[in-house]
Amino acid sequence: MRPQALLLLGLALIQPLIESGVALAEEGTTEAIPGSADEGPTSTEEKQMAEPPPPWSATAEIYGFFPLRTTGSTTVKGLTADLDLDLEQVLRPLTMAAYVRGSVEYKRLGLLTDLSYVSLRGEEATTSPSGVRKVSATLNNIQGIYDLALRYRFGDREQAIAKGGSFNVIPYAGVRFVDMRYELSAQFDGPNRSLSGSRSFGGTVTQPLLGTQASVFLSPRLRLFARGDVGGFGVNNSDDYSANAQVGVGYAVGNNTQLNLSWRYLHLGGTNDQSPENAYSIDHNGVEMGVKFFF
Repeated sequence: MRPQALLLLGLALIQPLIESGVALAEEGTTEAIPGSADEGPTSTEEKQMAEPPPPWSATAEIYGFFPLRTTGSTTVKGLTADLDLDLEQVLRPLTMAAYVRGSVEYKRLGLLTDLSYVSLRGEEATTSPSGVRKVSATLNNIQGIYDLALRYRFGDREQAIAKGGSFNVIPYAGVRFVDMRYELSAQFDGPNRSLSGSRSFGGTVTQPLLGTQASVFLSPRLRLFARGDVGGFGVNNSDDYSANAQVGVGYAVGNNTQLNLSWRYLHLGGTNDQSPENAYSIDHNGVEMGVKFFF
């Protein structure tokens, strides 16, 4: 066979392969080049980070306050009794306790609330050596603190997880209702007669409230936080005021849940500003533990 004929036969055999390669190359040019403007988000997380946060947010915290030491004094009808109690002495007469705080925010402006209720009941009885005289006394104490305030946030939104260095400072102003009630009942039983009586004092007072809370993340899941506030400002009288101071750490155990541990100081003081005087001045120092949820 001549060389020209062999060349024509070879071209005829490889022509279909050449045409197929050209078609594949043309199809490949339609795919997006990595890093080009036509390429979409590479992951769901990146999509979420690119989306603006919703304007509404909220928090809710269930917590418990355990005063390791309680000191102060209580005055009834001009007679004053001093207090110095450890945690066991405080918990023994405890009949009920409930603590919850929360907030709701639109953009940077929001509302917060902190509600606590404690009920105590203590009983004491003494009997004379002869056993013919007996005196028993019962003291009921209710301590309720109910805060409602307007707040404004500087810095980043409250959340369980954030990058290290993320922080916020949130001043607030509002009203605090302090419900402090004492009820004392006594019973005397003797050989010839029995006597009983009861006294009560206290009630609910309204106090203006000013405070600030702040937090900073040390790592994506670990943060430091602090809070301080004062209520009263002599609106009712100079002895009617309350104060909080708190500092602690929080650690995220999920995407929207955080465990908090802190030291807290709480002062409550009040008087009827009359003679004879009914008054109280109580200082609590202890540990607070809570679970906080972010929405």
